[in-house]
Amino acid sequence: MREAGRITAEALCRIREMIKPGIPTIELDREAERYIKKQGAELAFKGYRGFPANICVSLNEEVVHGIPGDRKIKEGDIVSIDIGVRHKNYYADAAITVSVGAISDTARRLMETTRAALETAIQGIKPGGVLSKLSATIQDFVEGRNFSVVRKYVGHGIGLEMHEDPQVPNYRILPDEQMEVVLKPGLVLAIEPMVNEGTHEVETLSNGWTVVTRDRKLSAHFEHTVAVTEDGYEILTKLPQ
Repeated sequence: MREAGRITAEALCRIREMIKPGIPTIELDREAERYIKKQGAELAFKGYRGFPANICVSLNEEVVHGIPGDRKIKEGDIVSIDIGVRHKNYYADAAITVSVGAISDTARRLMETTRAALETAIQGIKPGGVLSKLSATIQDFVEGRNFSVVRKYVGHGIGLEMHEDPQVPNYRILPDEQMEVVLKPGLVLAIEPMVNEGTHEVETLSNGWTVVTRDRKLSAHFEHTVAVTEDGYEILTKLPQ
């Protein structure tokens, strides 16, 4: 999984460097495919439940599952890139949101809040901890900055499958004590706050995939694949500096 995570992170870095005004989003998809296959790995999203592209590219009000195509990125956009990799039967999954040139103060605060919410939640991971505290940390952090967390889509366990138990909500959950998920060494989670400028409500476009904010305000998305270790955690998709 470390290898899958490394390839995912490196692919994200390569795509991040390509993002500029005028580039069609399909070019990002093609570069991700080229690079990941060169590493001897597979693109986990292509064909998954029928998804038609190699990676997800979601712009501005698009929350997740944006399909790359002829649309060109422009100055002032924020672009969320989500990449999944399968390597030697193990999966990794990560996402970043990238600013294009000069963006609004609101967009910058939204991105910073989403990234920081993810980092804050990860820092609280330790053996014996509980999943509900991780989820509450994300919601409290985001709402403390006057943004909202998406409820309809959540993070997930990951390993031999892309999506495994447990689900990882980005909002406060009040589970029965007997159903509480305890964090144990060896558990690997894809933690992915999706944060909206306005309402937390979303809807899916007519293409059947692209999820957008209901009020068409901005959304940002950051994700890491994180392993619980004997003494804390390890980020498997940590991006190279």
